[in-house]
Amino acid sequence: MFNINVLVVDDEVNMLSGMQRVISRYTMNLNEIDSPITFTVKTVETAEAALEIMQRFEPDILLLDQNLPGMSGLDLLSQITDGDYSFLTIMVTAYATLETAISSIKSGAFDFLPKPFTPKELRSAVSKAAQKLIMERRVIQLQDEKKKVRFQFISVLGHELKAPLNAIEGYLYMVKDRVAGEEVVSYDKMVDRCQNRIGDMKMLVADLLEMTKIESGERKREFENIDICAVAQESIETMLPDAQKRNIVINTHYNSPIMMNADSEEIQMILNNLISNAVKYNKDDGTVDISISESHGTISIEVKDSGIGLSEDEAAKLFKDFARIKKTETRNIAGSGLGLSTIKKIAQLYNGDITLKSKPGEGSTFRAELISQVLDSEELKS
Repeated sequence: MFNINVLVVDDEVNMLSGMQRVISRYTMNLNEIDSPITFTVKTVETAEAALEIMQRFEPDILLLDQNLPGMSGLDLLSQITDGDYSFLTIMVTAYATLETAISSIKSGAFDFLPKPFTPKELRSAVSKAAQKLIMERRVIQLQDEKKKVRFQFISVLGHELKAPLNAIEGYLYMVKDRVAGEEVVSYDKMVDRCQNRIGDMKMLVADLLEMTKIESGERKREFENIDICAVAQESIETMLPDAQKRNIVINTHYNSPIMMNADSEEIQMILNNLISNAVKYNKDDGTVDISISESHGTISIEVKDSGIGLSEDEAAKLFKDFARIKKTETRNIAGSGLGLSTIKKIAQLYNGDITLKSKPGEGSTFRAELISQVLDSEELKS
């Protein structure tokens, strides 16, 4: 439950009790807040008492009568405006002139409520102030969350880049110190390892840029009718040399053509990632089975391998950014940890998803389901 503190300052006892009763019984509902918004109300009869109670009761909204005994409402408003206070003030007065309203607003009041007023008018004034408070807090919350996500993102990125940079630096020092002698050929392996590390970093940067374009909606999408099976065949041909080196057989289970209205590069990314992973994380002499089907406008792509497989805990982490399962079987397999999270985001652009079923030692089955339709610009931004 979301609660807002209200302090009412008025020298009329009956007015105080009436305002307290109306506000404390009032409950608001906003789309931005999941739970009801309630109000805790405190009352005092003088400006001096208001200053004293503010030391232990922090109001979010101040309902302040302009004409008070001793310090006036406007004097109090001027004093708290100059102080370290963050609440919103609604001036309440029986002298509802234009000059009074302007003076109050200039002094820092959020709103103006003339006496006499109905319970509905009081609730309306409090509601308007509450909505502004909630929106301001929501903005601050989103900014804090954005900073936290940015920090986490940069921390993970820095960690991912640190290891290959340290390795390259170490090899370069070895070359500089001529640890393997003066023969240039003696350093070929070190150069190869540096190139491999640089390749890993280039892959990470490329995947990162692609993911950022997709998330921000900046990537230009070009829709056309494409044959999913033909796109799959191109991906298979790309991975075939690596599969043949390890005697991995790639089987296809579909009848071309299966047409879809989509961005060909996005579909290529999905198939390239799923098929390359099925080969990379497979066992020697293993198999990869690719199935594609269509039903009522939904395209299903299933890629099954006989590879190392994953536990339930490992599978649950796999679609997160920078997720890489580190164990003995994957130690020497290159990857950015962004591929699966990126293609999941692509699948969601088609009102679909990518799911995984896997068992350690028995292989994995990835299934992508995509809706064959062009989304309008507003849907892409959401």
